[in-house]
Amino acid sequence: MKPTLLVLAAGMGSRYGGLKQLDTLGPSGETIMDYSVFDAVRGGFGKIVFVIRKDFEDDFRKLVLSKYQNLVQTEVVFQSITDLPEGYTCPEDRTKPWGTNHAVLMAKDVVKEPFCVINADDFYGRDAFAVMGKFLSSLPEGSENVYSMAGFRVSNTLSENGKVARGVCSVNDANLLQTVVERTEIMRVDGPVCYKDENDAWVSIPDSTPVSMNFWGFTPDYFRYSESYFKEFLDENISKPKAEYFIPLMVNKLITEGTATVEVLDTTSKWFGVTYAADRQGVVDKIQSLVDAGEYPSKLFA
Repeated sequence: MKPTLLVLAAGMGSRYGGLKQLDTLGPSGETIMDYSVFDAVRGGFGKIVFVIRKDFEDDFRKLVLSKYQNLVQTEVVFQSITDLPEGYTCPEDRTKPWGTNHAVLMAKDVVKEPFCVINADDFYGRDAFAVMGKFLSSLPEGSENVYSMAGFRVSNTLSENGKVARGVCSVNDANLLQTVVERTEIMRVDGPVCYKDENDAWVSIPDSTPVSMNFWGFTPDYFRYSESYFKEFLDENISKPKAEYFIPLMVNKLITEGTATVEVLDTTSKWFGVTYAADRQGVVDKIQSLVDAGEYPSKLFA
């Protein structure tokens, strides 16, 4: 069974200044999502599921899904802050989405095979999809609790226009993930890559340090764990307007309890994206250079 790609596309790009998921950055008007779909198909994925907001469904179907109809099966599911388990009610003053793992849960009824989760507005590169597709495709049928994560080398994930937030990973000798610690300020400081710790001190790390770019590989049992833990999360956080149910919260819990393993898959891909509006032209230039090098056709979808 071919794996599925689950694309998280419901977020607003507040720092970027708009719906960056629909911004055309490729030479023939391609979005970053287009390149992810293209790379996923050639990496062996057989279905693409998009998590979006209901209010831009029409534009999404017209501007995005129409391009893929002859390439791969697609489905759309919707994320809403009011979509909570039975017995829970969204606070009236809540405006912020519930986070990435809540978005993942929106696909529980349509994803029944091993799947990969990515952000819609990150350019991950061909190698990342190839290594993840190989891992998920090789899982024995009915596998549970054997997950994976594309471990991007931190030096390949920096922005030229400011600090970035990354999940800094520690792994054991078997290359299994031990922890993911979200560092909200990462950049080069006088040469080395550094993150700012809890005491506002800069801590240097090797360029090869694996970081999470929200590129995860799961089997469908992950939905079951996520539904259960979401209730615990809400019990503690439902009244906190900025609390979010992030994927690493769930992953760290499963690892700590010994329920699941997460293999960190090294990738040579260089991440780039549009965290800041000033990043846009750099992304356009980088995509064009990949086209010029023959990595992608000048027009992805004829």
